[in-house]
Amino acid sequence: MTDNKDKNGAPFPTAEEVAAFIADSDKPLTKRDIARAFDIKGEDRTRLRQLLRSLEDDGMLRKTPGKSYHAQDDLPERLLIEITHADVDGDLQARPCDWHQSGDPPAIFVLPPRGQAALDIGDKVLARLKKIAAREYEARVLSLASGDAKTSDSAERVVGVYKSYKGGGYVYPTNKKIKEDYFIPPSLTEGLSEGDLVVISPLPPGGPYGRNKNPARIVERLGDKDDPRLISLIAIHSHGIPTDFPQKVLAEADVLAEPDLSGGRVDLRAVPFVTIDGADARDFDDAVFAEPDTDPKNPDGWHLMVAIADVSYYVRSHGALDKEAYKRGNSTYFADRVVPMLPERLSNDLCSLRPLVNRAALAVHLYIDKDARLIKYKFVRGLIKSAARLTYEQVEDAHRGQPDDTTGPLMDVVIKPLYQAYSKLKHAREKRGALELDLPERKALIDKQGHVTAIVPRQRLDSHQLIEEFMILANVAAAMALEDKNAACVYRIHDRPAFDRLEATREFLKDFGYSLPKSETLEPRNLNHILKLSADKPDKALIHTVLLRTQSQAIYSPENIGHFGLALEKYAHFTSPIRRYADLLVHRSLVRAYSLGDDALTDQEDQNLGELAQHISQTERRSMLAERDVMDRFTAQYLSHSIGKTFMGRVSSVTHFGIFVTLDESGADGIVPMRYLPRDFYVHDEKRHALVGRETGLSFHLMQSVLVRLVEADPMRASTVFEIVLGEDIGGDKSGRGRPENRQDRHSSRDRRDRDNRRRDDRRGKRLEGGPNKKKKRK
Repeated sequence: MTDNKDKNGAPFPTAEEVAAFIADSDKPLTKRDIARAFDIKGEDRTRLRQLLRSLEDDGMLRKTPGKSYHAQDDLPERLLIEITHADVDGDLQARPCDWHQSGDPPAIFVLPPRGQAALDIGDKVLARLKKIAAREYEARVLSLASGDAKTSDSAERVVGVYKSYKGGGYVYPTNKKIKEDYFIPPSLTEGLSEGDLVVISPLPPGGPYGRNKNPARIVERLGDKDDPRLISLIAIHSHGIPTDFPQKVLAEADVLAEPDLSGGRVDLRAVPFVTIDGADARDFDDAVFAEPDTDPKNPDGWHLMVAIADVSYYVRSHGALDKEAYKRGNSTYFADRVVPMLPERLSNDLCSLRPLVNRAALAVHLYIDKDARLIKYKFVRGLIKSAARLTYEQVEDAHRGQPDDTTGPLMDVVIKPLYQAYSKLKHAREKRGALELDLPERKALIDKQGHVTAIVPRQRLDSHQLIEEFMILANVAAAMALEDKNAACVYRIHDRPAFDRLEATREFLKDFGYSLPKSETLEPRNLNHILKLSADKPDKALIHTVLLRTQSQAIYSPENIGHFGLALEKYAHFTSPIRRYADLLVHRSLVRAYSLGDDALTDQEDQNLGELAQHISQTERRSMLAERDVMDRFTAQYLSHSIGKTFMGRVSSVTHFGIFVTLDESGADGIVPMRYLPRDFYVHDEKRHALVGRETGLSFHLMQSVLVRLVEADPMRASTVFEIVLGEDIGGDKSGRGRPENRQDRHSSRDRRDRDNRRRDDRRGKRLEGGPNKKKKRK
């Protein structure tokens, strides 16, 4: 029988404790690391060595060539992985391509690729793995597996800030997930200044660059890092979004002209169409009209019309404009600029339905009965002349009895009929049970110098919903029309929630007294029922957020599975071909199916529709990530003058590495990393969306109110960091409230954090001013 105490009388760890400690580590551990963790000294180190050898022989540990230990089921540093799904935040997750062990594989979180190629579900990539927790890894994509090549213009690109060092320099990436710095050889630094924001391309190591790590060359100088107008450029270049149109594309656009009524175009210029868009919109690609249906067979029915810019007339398959539009996939919208899918000659001119000028359009007549059921539709190619360019606020004011000089003459003929038709469409939406989850959105207000003056919630007016319902009906008609003709269609599909995610949500809702049906019988109205039950309860925001994060991501596909969120069996994007390539494909297919012209969908496009749909799903996700990236940077810029101030907020997300908080007043987001939570060891309770402290019992859960202090706001790194401030009513034990045991504990914890921050800032300052940190040789 072995003595289970060390020479100092302290308990000697069991084999199970040592194995668990190594498995929980985010990196391989040396014998010294393990001895230090268990306070093993002197002769007991021999005993530890024997225990480790025994664990290795039993297959519970593996020893690396560097004589470090890691768990037997740990994944190797380099591995071929397959992208399996995207989480609620749009971040990709993966699994090993070859997994032969029992049980589920570890979770692999894929870091955003630094090149221009967007990844999608099913892609196989070679990745470098870094263990971040027990059975959790981060993956840095090294290359696409054979056969998975994407449309990428160039090699890997990185955006960063240049700092000179001994004739050469270093670039420090603006992407906070990239931990490496890049060396710029002296011969490649001509024209660069301290603090320049640059785009770099990594070079092969070795050769003329000696032993310098991560050599790179400057691809483009964007400007000075302190110029706020460069914030969106960081995201544009980091996510590989094309910006400049090739000369061939511009030349093709410049010779285009407005068509006349020849070729079977219908004259729709007498119809008083209006466009309704945001006040800052520059392109107007949809116009609407409504009137009561005069057909006696359709009592109390309505005739609606939706006219869409006829982009397919100008952008012909396989031309220079088409190839560039496909490459971009969609327009990308930022607070201070737009990266359009099409050149301005089209997006802001020929394909913009400006008031009182002739414009080519693909229009649809929509006939609904008294219950807003679509009973008939007809697609025509025509020429329209919009009666007015209106804004959402302008139309809403008119509807509420405050018309202006523009809306006044249109009240009886245009605006009142639009709202009457909308009331029927809204009732029909509620009746069919479309999901009523409303994701709060925010926007940054930017001045002429590029500075953020405010972050405000986006308005959600009835006029917004009016246009939305008209567009949805037109999209449904497009899908139905193509199916009626057995024609190719790029559907907009939204799958029902994944089984495992739904089961986790069901278990969570049980604790609050709500129940969900099984996944195979789940309908959007079931989720709406829970939203209504919680509408007047304190847990309203929590329930709304949890149900929102249960949802799958909508994508494009030639195979129809319906749209779960809208509760529709058939749905295709038809209404924005000026900014979405998917709509352009639908237009071409309608032209082909109904013999509306010679600029129809080609046989090659028909055969490759699956590949086309996959690509535009990828570019849509790329834009979504870039737009979120820019919003994070603008948020950091807006808050950068408020370091040290406190704010009220709510926990918007809970992860294994900390919590995210959304501020009540501005809607700005930021992270509270583990080091800025009250001192404790926190366990991530994924099912209950909470972090729970083992020692104090403090817990931080989804949608909990918290008081936070701003610690860091760095727009270059898109980093906004808070720390929790505990008080009489803020923080939390199991009820969501709590505080340290005494004032001394609170101050000592704060002192330790301040000390750690000073050390970190000292290191960072030396690193930025004097080049990378280098280990000193032992004497």
